[in-house]
Amino acid sequence: MVAPFARLLLATEHTEFDAGAEALAMDMARRCGLPLVTVLPVVSNPEFEVAAPQLAIQADTEALLRSDALLEMALAHQVRLEIVVRRGPEVEVEIVDEARRRHADLIVIRRRGKSGFLANLLVGEMVSKVVAQAPCSVLIAPRKAQMWVQRVMVGIDPQAPSDAALGLAAGIAADCGLPLRVVCVVSTDAFAAQAERVLSAVLQKARAICSSVDGELRAGRVLDQLMLAAKVCGADLLVVARHRGDGLQRSRIGSTAQRLIGLAECPVLVHVNPSQAREAA
Repeated sequence: MVAPFARLLLATEHTEFDAGAEALAMDMARRCGLPLVTVLPVVSNPEFEVAAPQLAIQADTEALLRSDALLEMALAHQVRLEIVVRRGPEVEVEIVDEARRRHADLIVIRRRGKSGFLANLLVGEMVSKVVAQAPCSVLIAPRKAQMWVQRVMVGIDPQAPSDAALGLAAGIAADCGLPLRVVCVVSTDAFAAQAERVLSAVLQKARAICSSVDGELRAGRVLDQLMLAAKVCGADLLVVARHRGDGLQRSRIGSTAQRLIGLAECPVLVHVNPSQAREAA
């Protein structure tokens, strides 16, 4: 079985909010025997720094200290780590550009930063933009995230099933020796017959990759049903596909995906379709 990922990129500012993403990326790199590239973004405004050069010096000093701490962590995890410090006015742009430059196939990033009224429900704005613009799949980790050891769950839209997201979830489950749960959600029972056919088809495809696969059809609000299904089956990794609209919506992710990422107790892996990645470039 080929490992699902080969080029990992950890995006971190090495704050308390990044702890889960850092630990998860290190564990994945060690388990798969992969090197880990880390992008450490630093907010930079050249015009302001000319007027206040001490701020640039302070930012460089802090970046150096954070880099040293990350190198010590990598040494403890027995992981080969390369750190890239990138400066720019928008953190998400630096992260996405580095992922493109490295041809990364997975970005690992925190769920959110400082707590606030909206942050209690939604993923942080910077992270949301990274997910929307990323050229590859994105793994979003809560602060206390750990490597999955129980079950992988993938949510499949019966109106637009993603074979790629299904294959990714099945590949991860097989690679880790874990069972896979496939969940389809319909708004009402009126769509159940069509969804049953979709579910049957995707289960057959998943079983060609992973030996332990089951599925279920649920009716109701998509977010609520996915959250409940994950809790009932004990999933500690959720996989969903990225769906975006046209125009201005290309810079955002859907509200359901955003709230799922923000409320889930475990890491959420957002699969990015290669054609979407090319459109975002």
